[in-house]
Amino acid sequence: MKFLQFSVLPFLIVILSLIGATLAHPYGDFLHCLSLRISNSSTISKVIYTQNNPSYSSVLNASIQNTRFSTPTTPKPYAIITPRKTSHVQSTIYCSKNHGFQFRIRSGGHDVEGVSYVSQVPFVILDLVNFRAVKVDAKNEVVWVQSGATTGELYYGIASKTQTLGFPAGICHTIGIGGHLSGGGFGILGRKYGLAADHIIDAKLIDAYGRILNRKFMGEDLFWAIRGGGGNTFGVVLAWKIKLVPVPPVVTVFTVNKNLEQNATKIFHRWQYIAHKLPNDLFTAVWIMKVNSSQVGKKTVQAGFRGMFLGGVDELIPLIQHEFPELGLAKENCTQMSWVQSILYFGGLPIQPVEILLNRNALPRSSLKAKTDFVKEPMPETGIEGFMNMFLEEEADFAITMIEAFGGKMDEIQENELPYPHRAGILFESTYIVQWTNEEDAGTYINWIRRLYSYMASYVSKSPREAYHNYKDLDLGTNNVNGYTSYEQASVWGLKYFKNNFKRLVQIKTMIDPMNFFRNEQSVPPLWSP
Repeated sequence: MKFLQFSVLPFLIVILSLIGATLAHPYGDFLHCLSLRISNSSTISKVIYTQNNPSYSSVLNASIQNTRFSTPTTPKPYAIITPRKTSHVQSTIYCSKNHGFQFRIRSGGHDVEGVSYVSQVPFVILDLVNFRAVKVDAKNEVVWVQSGATTGELYYGIASKTQTLGFPAGICHTIGIGGHLSGGGFGILGRKYGLAADHIIDAKLIDAYGRILNRKFMGEDLFWAIRGGGGNTFGVVLAWKIKLVPVPPVVTVFTVNKNLEQNATKIFHRWQYIAHKLPNDLFTAVWIMKVNSSQVGKKTVQAGFRGMFLGGVDELIPLIQHEFPELGLAKENCTQMSWVQSILYFGGLPIQPVEILLNRNALPRSSLKAKTDFVKEPMPETGIEGFMNMFLEEEADFAITMIEAFGGKMDEIQENELPYPHRAGILFESTYIVQWTNEEDAGTYINWIRRLYSYMASYVSKSPREAYHNYKDLDLGTNNVNGYTSYEQASVWGLKYFKNNFKRLVQIKTMIDPMNFFRNEQSVPPLWSP
């Protein structure tokens, strides 16, 4: 009896403290189910966080990157589950299905529409923060990385093993790997090697039935779908096996800033004709924003021409002088560094120490709205002038457009190779972002970016107007909160993200998750739904 008193009683106390009056609370059955399946009192307290847990708010807010979705009126999850074992994920799926909870999966919390941690119906969050292992095999040039790791943790892990291998993912080091790879993942190595998702060679996924599937057992259709078809749609991907790519020990980065008074419009106009044709070893981008003018009290618009070259400065300078002399690139604009330091450079951080890559809180958080476009024809100078002038408006004080050149390897990959279709013929991608500090003014700033997006309609891709799924935009359309979403309704947004690949994604969704357990406002729906 002493054994029972000391082992069972604490377990029951933990369960009761979690679920409270189970019979009185409509969601108590879910917690009772989950607690029994985990069955270890010390583990339960580290895995299940309900709203009456003193750590609930800190766990919820730990990776909310867009503070627009952390207000008092933002819908909150009934519980946050931070699994430590694969079985905890399986149990959360089982109990959520059986007790009517919608299910949101969070890795880094960078979903710009908050979809990974907000829902309009009762929901729980599966937070993969504890699934963050990075296992680098430099000899075989592969890595197993868990979905809860950040790109910074992945980059640091690679750089700690080798200076001549890298990975072509994005520049923001706090992004969760799970969401980033699920949407494609474009970065400064993109013109050389394509997307991050192009280099996924295996994965570990748990489906709606709780089965653990790798590439062999999930089949090539599902393996195709998870590499760019969006997260929280086909299952929970716990880990990815990725193939690394060669990088030189030294790369060269540069920034040349030009404002309106320094012919920024004409130089950008010329850049459009050149950037996608440059050698694959050279990535360039243009960042547009409002800055102080040399005239006291006045503002101007700056185009920051940025680049990363897989080689030394002595090779880069004559290349730019020949291909793009209008830029006026000089040696003092350039810095040589390692590939991993170039990630920090493009992220606006000090390049030393590289341990910054491990800091998940190194970047400030703010409220924001984002939109994306893909451009196939150069904009005329008059169009660029109108675009630049919008950044002189008051609402653009904290706005930026990041314009990234395509071409190179991206032109060589068929648009149906993966769900991400934005390949050959794209000159550049434009990502528009506006930020604000006072949530009462959110509508004003969101209206501004919608006007900017409307202005650009004449100059970007058409039928469909393409968009990048990793910058979700619920303005494009959404699924129904509850009940059936038809193929036609979902196609309104789905074709913009995936073009003709959307139909195949729907067919695979119907096969793997016909009851639509994994769903959100812009998840791929099955052909039928309960």
